[in-house]
Amino acid sequence: MRSYVLDPELESLVRDVVYTLKDYFPYIDVDNVKVVVCRNCRSRALARIHYLPTVWRTVLGLKPTYIIEVIESNFSSLTYEEKVKVVIHELLHIPKSFSGGLRPHGKYVNSYVVEKLFKEYSRRKASARSGRSSSR
Repeated sequence: MRSYVLDPELESLVRDVVYTLKDYFPYIDVDNVKVVVCRNCRSRALARIHYLPTVWRTVLGLKPTYIIEVIESNFSSLTYEEKVKVVIHELLHIPKSFSGGLRPHGKYVNSYVVEKLFKEYSRRKASARSGRSSSR
């Protein structure tokens, strides 16, 4: 039976990616991005992003909220770098208006943009690590 479990560790990764690439993702409210792991799911996807439709948010009095669903059986075998790329890909689906909708694959969501942002993320993380170690 399929089940969903909140994953604070992956939420931490989302926060890290958003904060490290804050000039690329300044519009993302990380407090309204949740991550769940889907267990016993047969999907071939690595992850998916969902949003709470406007009618639900209006009735419930909620801000725009996004859920990144990670497919455990496919995602768990990825390297750390591949996981970061998947997170970047899913975050790119969130529009700059953070309005509750999703961007489709195309101009803003594609492998070229993911690779570009991953290289920048890696460069900044390496720079931060070398900066910390040289200050000791």
